[in-house]
Amino acid sequence: MSAPSTDRLAELEWDLIRYDPQSAHMHMAVDEVLLQQVIAGARRPTVRFWRWIEPALVIGSHQSVANEIDVVAARELGFTVTRRMSGGGTMLCEPDRTITYSLCLPATIVAGLSFRQSYAALDAWAVRSFIELGVPAGYREINDIISPRGKIGGAAQARRRGMVLHHTTIAHTMDPAVLPRLIRIGRERLSDRGVRSANQAVSPLSWFTTLDCAEVARHMERSFAAEFRVHESEVSNDELDAARELAAKKYATAGWVNRLP
Repeated sequence: MSAPSTDRLAELEWDLIRYDPQSAHMHMAVDEVLLQQVIAGARRPTVRFWRWIEPALVIGSHQSVANEIDVVAARELGFTVTRRMSGGGTMLCEPDRTITYSLCLPATIVAGLSFRQSYAALDAWAVRSFIELGVPAGYREINDIISPRGKIGGAAQARRRGMVLHHTTIAHTMDPAVLPRLIRIGRERLSDRGVRSANQAVSPLSWFTTLDCAEVARHMERSFAAEFRVHESEVSNDELDAARELAAKKYATAGWVNRLP
């Protein structure tokens, strides 16, 4: 990561929303509502740590459910399928096994960086946080936090009206046998539309630390607060109401989840 980007990121004042429990569709909707609030100037740049309360498969905006998800297996195993507003590949998320964080910030902070460089710049603090735990973490372009044994987490972005929504999903614990049942990596295309997820070995944090998922999330919150100027915040009642409406009208609908990019 370049030094100028580090300096610019540190100059921001942030709203920090701690380990926030929501359903899968609500997490997608809260992200969009917070982005709108930052765009409108109603919020500072915001970091939110997500707590997953149901198993979910989150596909990227440019993906096809038919290509990515074994919907029969997802139904049998109780996974909700949802679609985020950003790109990237499919992520498997489970309660007490997955940490996601999102950043909403001005695009000027990553001005002069390529998309690849912007991913690394916005996740560098998380890599440092994992290293503090003794995790041998590093970064792999385009958008992966890795260990020598595989992928720890992946990031995705959306850019709207001069702002960046950047979120990263971290595997704390994962059953490797579940992935090929749920995600159709390597299987035949069922649709000629949609970006496919990459086939990559996963390296959960639990291989390197005895801290549980919530403890790692709290460590990451402390790491962010130690590096940057933060103000304690929460999702307001008005923002929650707006997110519930958005989830009902958009994120929870078959039209959004199953749309073809």
